[in-house]
Amino acid sequence: MGYPEPRYQGDSGEANATYRSVEQAAELVYPNGTRCHYLATGELTRGLFGLYRWESVARGGGPGPHFHRTFTESFYVLAGNIKIYDGRQWIDAQPGDFVHVPEGGIHGFRNDSDAPATLLIHFAPGAPREAYFEANARFARDGRPGESEMADFYREHDNYFVAEA
Repeated sequence: MGYPEPRYQGDSGEANATYRSVEQAAELVYPNGTRCHYLATGELTRGLFGLYRWESVARGGGPGPHFHRTFTESFYVLAGNIKIYDGRQWIDAQPGDFVHVPEGGIHGFRNDSDAPATLLIHFAPGAPREAYFEANARFARDGRPGESEMADFYREHDNYFVAEA
């Protein structure tokens, strides 16, 4: 595998980096207190990837087994303990553990512990996951729509839930 074709055609480089302080407030706070920081959205990266810091409260839960058809998802645990489903079993992931899930790979994650936990979630390419996260926060606050509306919502956001193996 080689390098992709150049996207930048200039000769001298550009001063165009984006800085985000650790002090910046989360873009999204769920009713249970879990926070999601939009570190690098697909819009910012021109569709290359999306990167989010997920700060789960103790017993904060998370999505059950599902897969995506159009993007990969990776998890890197920064603090605490997170259970990550790898399509076969729930792994007790701890700081420094990494899980990569290709398109079609069944996965899920949750915080079942009595302590907060933080992980990085990486999507490639950079799907517009913000609307998905924000709608789930709204459902947690205001209640979920009916089964048909939820099925449409999941299809729109490339989420296909499955039973555990």
